[in-house]
Amino acid sequence: MKFMRTHHCNEIRPADENQQATLVGWVQSSRDHGGVIFIDLRDREGITQVVFKPEDNAELAKVSHQLREEDVIQVTGTVEKRLKTAEVDTTNAAIATGEIELVAQELVILNKAEVLPFQLDKELSNEDLRLTYRYLDLRRPRLTRNLKLRHKVSKALRDYLDDQQFLEVETPILSKSTPEGARDFLVPSRLQAGKFYALPQAPQQYKQLLMVSGIERYFQIARCFRDEDLRSDRQPEFTQVDMEASFINQAEMIELVEGLLANVFQKALGVDIPKSFEQITYKEAMNNYGSDKPDTRFDLKLIDISDVFATSEFKVFSGALKKGGVIKAFNAKGFANISTGQVEKLTQLAQENGAKGLAYIQVRGEEIDTWRSPITKFFTPEELTALKEKLNIEAGDLILFGADDWSSVCNVLGTIRLAVAQMQGLLEGNTDNNFLWVTEFPLLEYDKETSRWHAVHHPFTRPLDADLEKFKAGDYEGVRAQAYDVVLNGHELGGGSIRIHEQDLQSQMFEALGIDKEEQELMFSHILKAFSYGAPPHGGLALGLDRLTMLVCGEQSIREVIAFPKNNKGMDLMSDSPATVDFKQLRDLRIKSTYNPQQVEAQPQG
Repeated sequence: MKFMRTHHCNEIRPADENQQATLVGWVQSSRDHGGVIFIDLRDREGITQVVFKPEDNAELAKVSHQLREEDVIQVTGTVEKRLKTAEVDTTNAAIATGEIELVAQELVILNKAEVLPFQLDKELSNEDLRLTYRYLDLRRPRLTRNLKLRHKVSKALRDYLDDQQFLEVETPILSKSTPEGARDFLVPSRLQAGKFYALPQAPQQYKQLLMVSGIERYFQIARCFRDEDLRSDRQPEFTQVDMEASFINQAEMIELVEGLLANVFQKALGVDIPKSFEQITYKEAMNNYGSDKPDTRFDLKLIDISDVFATSEFKVFSGALKKGGVIKAFNAKGFANISTGQVEKLTQLAQENGAKGLAYIQVRGEEIDTWRSPITKFFTPEELTALKEKLNIEAGDLILFGADDWSSVCNVLGTIRLAVAQMQGLLEGNTDNNFLWVTEFPLLEYDKETSRWHAVHHPFTRPLDADLEKFKAGDYEGVRAQAYDVVLNGHELGGGSIRIHEQDLQSQMFEALGIDKEEQELMFSHILKAFSYGAPPHGGLALGLDRLTMLVCGEQSIREVIAFPKNNKGMDLMSDSPATVDFKQLRDLRIKSTYNPQQVEAQPQG
């Protein structure tokens, strides 16, 4: 079978009139207009209208009657302009080839299609059905466009980093299980009975070892694997743009990434973004927005009102302050008309995030006695007046409160803030790209349930220089990290840090995390030993390629920019995986195994 495609289906223009052309693709639709058959022929680039005229070739027109949606065909014909007069206009401005059509002279039916399980030209809410037939779903122009944009994003990333003298180096997929924050996926070793590889959560240790190796500037579009709960921006296997550089400080790394993202948005979308992003500290982000990845496209800032109620007799507020907590609130301007159902939804959301309830005031008028709330009866006139001034309260506003320890209040109100913005439609039609950096994260956080410190980013993050001596003295409370996250519209695009490069400091970090010398030797001897051979200062960052592409494409889920994603239960419905393994069949296929299947099944994952 010989294919002679001369053009793709979004290529022919009026300048090609009277020229011969051969197209291949899928039948998008077929229309019979009085015996004349019109076919919309589609490939990944677009659509061209093909016409079969009985008066030119009756036998060919008869064959064309058999064509159905998604049949694969090859057509050769002559390019003609579509009829356009004062009385009749058959052009189609909705497609790039809308001024021409291909008058068919030859037709080869390459493959017939059965009736599809769903229509490709209609949106389908049943995601599981879409993922079961993902090869059909990907024929939709929107998803094809997404994969094209992903390609452009990846190319722009590679080109920019190449220009910055970064070397692309691959690191192992079969690795060693080490505690890095999420559960590992484990792979049993055939040659080493009873032992397991771990799929990498990230190439963290390998890229640091490349710095020890003198590579100086490394990057990789790396596959990563984490066995964790799924959501719209999380998959068990994902891709990150991993980069690391020696002899670099935080400001230089931030400047590098800003240039990288500016290049991506320009090359992929033709959009210019600022080459310098706003920077706020972790504490500022939590205080003002209740999130370490704040969406700053709308205001709704959290305000500390602890001073207003310092002597309050309202037990919920006074009790929180006596325990060393805070009282915060935010003003949802013009949202006093919130419905009962919306109040119930916000209250439930607050409770799901650890609050006992949600206090609020509906401001019906300018006068305080018009305010409607279950709690205002507990406040003095002086407290209400002070509250009005501090929150700039006006008629029509909705005030929402939180009272607890600082972290809990910030987290709860941060979640409520996003929900209120959605209810108010504050982001509808918003096309802003609000980038910012969040810096000075806590290096460690203490878990009261386990009585242990945990790394906020990962165990290789360096303390902030100003807090380094405090860390070395073993005083970990309040120590900040040389860590930085880049955020776009409430989504964390990526995070990074300046790393520890000294053996003794790295060993102390492990000890702070409860990993004693014996465990360090077992799990981390390779990197500790490497640091003893002249490791350079270094730092890096990893961008989530799936999440970045999702935002570039304007999608709400990373599943829309991944060719073959898992569903929200971690399943690939198309190939029916994960699946059981028939060890007898493996033996029959002479795939020899030195591990015991029962032993494999008995091993916990992670």
